[in-house]
Amino acid sequence: MPILDLYEHGDHRKNLAHFATLASLAAIDGEINEKEMEILKKFAFKLNITDDQFKEVMKKENKYPIETPHSGEKRFKRLFEFFQIIFSDHYIDEDERKMVEKYAIGLGFDPKKASDIIDKSIAIFTGQIPFEDYYELVKRECS
Repeated sequence: MPILDLYEHGDHRKNLAHFATLASLAAIDGEINEKEMEILKKFAFKLNITDDQFKEVMKKENKYPIETPHSGEKRFKRLFEFFQIIFSDHYIDEDERKMVEKYAIGLGFDPKKASDIIDKSIAIFTGQIPFEDYYELVKRECS
């Protein structure tokens, strides 16, 4: 069954694409280990991926390319959407952080910049941003 047949509507299609990208990232070094499978199952739950969709994406013959947007803004938008998904349970663990860092690099961010973006994004999504950053964000929005 082609993966496109599994897509239902725009939001779910986006979630399935995010999940397929994560599965590809997890398998990039060969086999998906037990820990990676555990993380993928957690993401599948957060993304509302059905069992059938999960099985289809996880087939060995399926290789889903990471679609890297050309626009920097679109890359940040994908990363932002992904953080919304990650923080749907108001928590990110270290394994999820590593996976999202791989995702950011896969989107085309430089590894050092990706790490910095992830750190700042976690601070924003957990509400632990420094006053200076808060002030800059609010000031920019109110200008």
